[in-house]
Amino acid sequence: MAKASRDIRPSGETEGPAVEQLDTVPATSGADAVRTSLATMPEGPGVYRMLSSEGEVLYVGKARNLAHRVAAYAQPGRLDPRLHRMVAGTAAVEVVTTATEAEALLLEANLIKKLKPRYNVVLRDDKSFPYILLRRDHRWPQIVKHRGARRRQGDYFGPFASAGAVNRTITALQKAFPLRSCTDHVLNNRTRPCLQYQIRRCVAPCVGLADDEDYEHLTREARAFLKGQTREVQDGLSRRMQEAAEALEFERAAGLRDRIRALNHIQAHQQINVPTLAAADVVALHREGGQTCIQVFFIRHGRNYGNRAYWPGRSADRAPENVMAAFLAQFYENKEVPGIILVSVWPDNHALLTEALAGRRGHGVEISVPRRGGRRALMDHALQNARDALQRRLAESATQRSHLEGLAALLGLDAAPRRIEIYDNSHIQGAQPVGAMIVAGADGFMKNQYRKFTVRKAPAGDDYAMMREVLERRFSRLVEEDPERTSAAWPDLVLVDGGAGQLATALAVIEDLGISGVDVAGVAKGPDRNAGRERIFLAGRDPLMPDERDPVLWFIQRLRDEAHRFAIGAHRSKRTSRISHSLLDEIPGIGPRRKRALLHHFGSARAVADAALADLEKVNGIDRAVARRIRDHFQRDT
Repeated sequence: MAKASRDIRPSGETEGPAVEQLDTVPATSGADAVRTSLATMPEGPGVYRMLSSEGEVLYVGKARNLAHRVAAYAQPGRLDPRLHRMVAGTAAVEVVTTATEAEALLLEANLIKKLKPRYNVVLRDDKSFPYILLRRDHRWPQIVKHRGARRRQGDYFGPFASAGAVNRTITALQKAFPLRSCTDHVLNNRTRPCLQYQIRRCVAPCVGLADDEDYEHLTREARAFLKGQTREVQDGLSRRMQEAAEALEFERAAGLRDRIRALNHIQAHQQINVPTLAAADVVALHREGGQTCIQVFFIRHGRNYGNRAYWPGRSADRAPENVMAAFLAQFYENKEVPGIILVSVWPDNHALLTEALAGRRGHGVEISVPRRGGRRALMDHALQNARDALQRRLAESATQRSHLEGLAALLGLDAAPRRIEIYDNSHIQGAQPVGAMIVAGADGFMKNQYRKFTVRKAPAGDDYAMMREVLERRFSRLVEEDPERTSAAWPDLVLVDGGAGQLATALAVIEDLGISGVDVAGVAKGPDRNAGRERIFLAGRDPLMPDERDPVLWFIQRLRDEAHRFAIGAHRSKRTSRISHSLLDEIPGIGPRRKRALLHHFGSARAVADAALADLEKVNGIDRAVARRIRDHFQRDT
């Protein structure tokens, strides 16, 4: 008989009411597991999890009354085919009770995002959004891009749909509000104006060409504009321009005129503005061809801050209302909730979802389907974007499937590969070697599956040994974690960058690990490394050289080039990290603050190594014991 155990909180939650965890109730399988769990199932609100015999979470659901909701699964004949399959694979039921149904809804969204159950609608590509930050922690504030926790003092504006949208907005704002764009370190070490001053994108406070009052006035204008007070800012600039012209200060009047033009340029590039909407998200859902696209537009201070498309997984056989509810619950699990959410279809449990989001926001939330006026025009625009994005995706998917079928025909495979893994290495004369794996499938590149490998054992510059180490690590782990090959992590086709030697290395690794059913091919550039004359190496066959106009060859080139790009990026990142490593990092007790003080005092790590004990003691924060430790460290290395 199940009994209550310790209190737990949802993963990632630091506040909120505790919930009660109940012991897992094991059973044989299917509906029997559900019936067995009902004997100890509580009747209050909470979340239930259906588990397979291997412990995999198949489904996560919430309920106002757990006993009544779970009892519905004890009669699989009344369920739709999807849930019937889910119940058939269930071996145990696990439940978590909550104080209210709204808490259960939030916990459900949290667990779905964390566990990604096979039978739930799952939100994919859930990245954080960038913001614009107007800093307040410096005498001379600046406008910067910000992503992540809001720990810095200042005003945050956003979210923006992409980093590109933020960068374009900041560039335009610099023309209208010439605040500094340099780092604090550069600002503190300027002795004369930089290029930004020459092109009128900074008023050069670093060298005294702008006093505190003038700079603060610029900062207030930028803050007001970002808060939507566009008309007030423009009227103020126009009035000052007129006053400057009447005082015959034509150069100052021209500068104000250019700023007004920059503001007009910013507003002219807004696609759709709704001045009556202070802060709202517009969520439009479109379904076609068994796929669902959800477009989210971010409206802040009456301006469009951009949009982003989402592709909920496992949603083909779910009602649009159900998909919308699942999306909203998961989307706002770790994001700022606006006061207004406009949706194209009413979500299931509309009142409950509104209550849960209002609790997360701390204020009231309005969820509505616009019917007329500016809000309806905005929704129509979002729906059109969703339709266009989905049609592009369907066209790309059809092309991708055609390419996969053509690749299978070229290589003589039994069927089109569902998962292709492409491997490449990168190094400079053997230094900082890295291996890279990219993944492609029916939906294109699967970037969340990319992996990079730090090569540790292979001799410097030995490409074959590097390839062997990477493949051994990758497939040894696969064999260890999934020997029965039940997951989708196993590739159907492996492509390695190189010719006969790399192919032989890959085949040897596959054979040594006792793996079967994985096809392997090598892709090598032609004579003089000409693109378009690639040769495809296969085991026991002469190299293939497809026609340079063959679409399948272009597809292979694209796969190879993406692997090459990812490998070079991984190598560059590793090399940059190595270059930024300092000799001071190896000294125990020397943290970032002392390291910075030493470098500011001596100018370089080498100068610190050559410094006398008395000179080290003169550095702020370095006492005699630390100075002796630094001196002993470098003397030991000589």
